[in-house]
Amino acid sequence: MPATHIRRWKTLALSTSAVLVGLTLPTMTATPASATTTAYDSTYYKNAIGKSGTSLKSSLHTIISSQTKISYSAVWNALMATDQDPNNSNNVILLYSGVSRAKSLNGGDVGDWNREHTWAKSHGDFGEVTGPGTDLHHLRPADVQVNSIRGNLDFDNGGSAVTNGGGSKVDSDSFEPRDADKGDVARMILYMAVRYEGDDGFANLEPDEKVNNGSAPYIGKLSVLKAWNEADPPSAFEEKRNQVIYDSYQHNRNPFIDHPEWVEAIW
Repeated sequence: MPATHIRRWKTLALSTSAVLVGLTLPTMTATPASATTTAYDSTYYKNAIGKSGTSLKSSLHTIISSQTKISYSAVWNALMATDQDPNNSNNVILLYSGVSRAKSLNGGDVGDWNREHTWAKSHGDFGEVTGPGTDLHHLRPADVQVNSIRGNLDFDNGGSAVTNGGGSKVDSDSFEPRDADKGDVARMILYMAVRYEGDDGFANLEPDEKVNNGSAPYIGKLSVLKAWNEADPPSAFEEKRNQVIYDSYQHNRNPFIDHPEWVEAIW
């Protein structure tokens, strides 16, 4: 069953005197990790509840590292299930553009959709190897041309509109997804940073505050990803996707979809 969420992630305290001229209203701040609860807190996440910082990151790494890995060829059919259009079972919803496209149009030609590595596979040089190269928690269907434009760019704000990109932007060293996908991207990137810590033969993936990371196992910018996580909370589509991956494929979860406030608790 899908996780039941109680969202009390952001609060705004207003005093009665705040309406007086010259006083500044308090800003919105992240509440502690305990502010969001899910049906998995007493089971799947039980060893992480109440922790923060490196202790929380370490606990989550142990939890989500228990997963069933799939091959890169199997990713095609998996994405047809995880990213199915809720209004048309013959289609998938494409990352970045938001377009609903026929499942049958998977491939490498113009007008097709292909498998986008949100954590660019060159950042850590893991390619399409079973593991980080096939992890469904960061693989999404995307328009072939839009995917090519994104390439292996880091994430940041700004740039010019991407053709058929649904509002996404690009410049010489970064890519900005459309607003509706910003939180999704942030939570996928930060999942990868917790899941792959360099203890399983793959690179230790980490977010940083730079662009132009090239082949280094880093993706930026962390401050921007954190802002996107807050501005674009998990949607019903994202939560269902997390559940399908957990139930039917990898049997692990993206903890930042279940607990988006854990981003602030760690970083």
